[in-house]
Amino acid sequence: MALHSLVPNTIGNLGSLLQTVLPWTGLSVLLLLALAIMRRSELAAVAVLAPAVVWCSLFAGTLVDKGSGGGDLTVVSQNVNEENADPGRTARALTASGADVLALEELPRKATARSMYEQELASGYPYSAVRGSVGVWSKYPLRAVEPLEIMPWTRALRATLDTPKGPVALYVVHLASVRVLPTAGFATATRNESAAKLAAAVRAEPLARVLVVGDFNGSADDSALRTLTGQLRSAQSEAGGGFGFTWPARFPVVRLDQIMVKGIVPVSSWTLPDTGSDHLPVGASLRI
Repeated sequence: MALHSLVPNTIGNLGSLLQTVLPWTGLSVLLLLALAIMRRSELAAVAVLAPAVVWCSLFAGTLVDKGSGGGDLTVVSQNVNEENADPGRTARALTASGADVLALEELPRKATARSMYEQELASGYPYSAVRGSVGVWSKYPLRAVEPLEIMPWTRALRATLDTPKGPVALYVVHLASVRVLPTAGFATATRNESAAKLAAAVRAEPLARVLVVGDFNGSADDSALRTLTGQLRSAQSEAGGGFGFTWPARFPVVRLDQIMVKGIVPVSSWTLPDTGSDHLPVGASLRI
């Protein structure tokens, strides 16, 4: 736990896998404590304090709700799942969130299913843009919308969001998927390549205020994503309460979906209830 950043990715990307599930290493403390009790060993019970202290040093602050008021912009993001059986329900739930900006990833290719989102969101969000499988619906004007070539197919866009407090560079992204395979381990190569290309775009961004939202298919703690996340601040880490796990929606164990900023202050961050997708939505209130 203490040296997770030093675990290499040379064999099956074990470092990335460990960092993705790092909060769950706390279960080892409970297991060791149970074994100490079974053995009725005072020495073993004292030894359990070492991993317990390490886990608390890593995550005790995460469990405290750091949210406050005073935000100017509310954003909600969700991977809506291309195979979603009821896109209308998902769209209505997202509209009910009251967010100023909705970012959707993994929009369906089928025109009938995609039109459900457009129909349900149109009344509350006069400005919208869809590029490939990602889209944004906004109460504020959007301009300079363009797809980002981070993969062979379009899973990211960049837009200028004209808020009452000035322009914000908005990136809606869906990084490449990862897999746990018996032969390859934690397969993240394509995701890491797409993250590096996105990182280059963010680094070259001329606007001072940047908002990057979407499905990163990885934890903010994953050092393989450091080229991207090192430029940004996590809304959940700075202004959330708890781990904010988002996947799978029925029993979330990891946070794959992120809201990250630069030149913007997060004041609160949260996850929303299940909307019918396999990911939970994430939300944040930001001060521009």
